[in-house]
Amino acid sequence: MRPQKTAMLLAQRIVGDINRRGNTVGDRLPPERIMLEEYEVGRGTLRESLRFLELQGVIALKPGPGGGPVVQSPDSTSLATSLTLLLQFANAPFRTIAEARGGLEPMMAQLAAERMSDVQLADLKASVDNMHDNLDDQSVFLEENKRFHDVIAHGSGNAMFGYLVDALLGILDGSAIGIDYPEVRRVAVHKAHLSIYEAIAERDPAASADAMADHIQQYLKYAEKKFPDVLAAPIVWGTGP
Repeated sequence: MRPQKTAMLLAQRIVGDINRRGNTVGDRLPPERIMLEEYEVGRGTLRESLRFLELQGVIALKPGPGGGPVVQSPDSTSLATSLTLLLQFANAPFRTIAEARGGLEPMMAQLAAERMSDVQLADLKASVDNMHDNLDDQSVFLEENKRFHDVIAHGSGNAMFGYLVDALLGILDGSAIGIDYPEVRRVAVHKAHLSIYEAIAERDPAASADAMADHIQQYLKYAEKKFPDVLAAPIVWGTGP
């Protein structure tokens, strides 16, 4: 276990140095020979550390002459993967994600009513309007459904919520796991989104939380009634039930 521990400690040092230097996306890190001298580690340990950071989305390893590690901006992908694996090995069903959203998203809507910027509010309205204008197109509906919840999560002003919702929605992709949205259901979702938007636009935290709680509850009721087997199916990394 010592090489793995050493590689992890080195990865932490590299990230600390990225922050210390103020590196931004696209900046190249020192070449391998410089890093080997600076960190006084073996080539295998350094490469293991860099590979770990690449998997976490912190860097990209560019091949060829002039290549090497390049700073990137991590997103929720690795978080979604980690959560999926944890839940899979816990034999957790997809219902777990839906229930978690029911607990988290009302709080996000409440905070968004207090903190969301005018630009984010306009983006939220655009999502509601675009969903309405394309209710006959399920692909647009699904895209706007995710966008709506993403905007609220990031508009909460709490970075943790933003990443969590990105990850949870990535795992609970209704179309991928077999939950269908007929037009009557799409109309109901749009109506709920409009109610949530109006409460947030009025800067009413309690009404925003209540509207979101009702929206998630209605989704759960619909899924339990129409797709109970889907919600009961175990979460599996990379595939739906």
